[in-house]
Amino acid sequence: MKTLDRPLDDDDHAMADLAEVRDWRRLGGPQTGSTGPVPVRRLIRRVKSATNWKPWPINRRTVIDEQLDGWGFLTRRNTELAVYDDQVLPHSPFSGWVAFAIEPVDIEAAAAGLDEHWPEKFDLACRHWGQPAYVGVESKTGFVDDWAPGAGVDRRHLAVWTPPGAEIHLYSNKPTRKPLSVSVGINYTVYLNEEGT
Repeated sequence: MKTLDRPLDDDDHAMADLAEVRDWRRLGGPQTGSTGPVPVRRLIRRVKSATNWKPWPINRRTVIDEQLDGWGFLTRRNTELAVYDDQVLPHSPFSGWVAFAIEPVDIEAAAAGLDEHWPEKFDLACRHWGQPAYVGVESKTGFVDDWAPGAGVDRRHLAVWTPPGAEIHLYSNKPTRKPLSVSVGINYTVYLNEEGT
């Protein structure tokens, strides 16, 4: 197993960017599964009107693939975000602890690494987003369905914040032998409620 333990600067910036969105209801889309230029352009307009994020370059001649269902945005702190009708995925590849090239004999060590580094990222999230509505760990009875049915599947840790129109999940991947986890780390995703809810 190999590990990287990097400063949390990128996460600090990304979490601050997410904290600036006070009402996620303006970002959530219809969640119909539609793809192509029309829904993607609608998404871009919706996100631009609700945030100060800049979309990837686009003009009338920009070709949007028929299979595409999201678009990239850049925040003023230079956080890159992939935005879809139902979620926002921050891209912070150079931040925090990760384990990779995991072998079956490394599962316990990977889990121990997540346990060791979870508190630091959790504390950073609390500084930006306040206290979570839920915090759980895999060893707790009923963890998998504690927050919502299946919310803890494939997770070792889970914390959930509930700003208007969204749930922000901070979580660690559960290291497993079968199937073998290739890598694990501590990540976060914004799950958007459907448009108008």
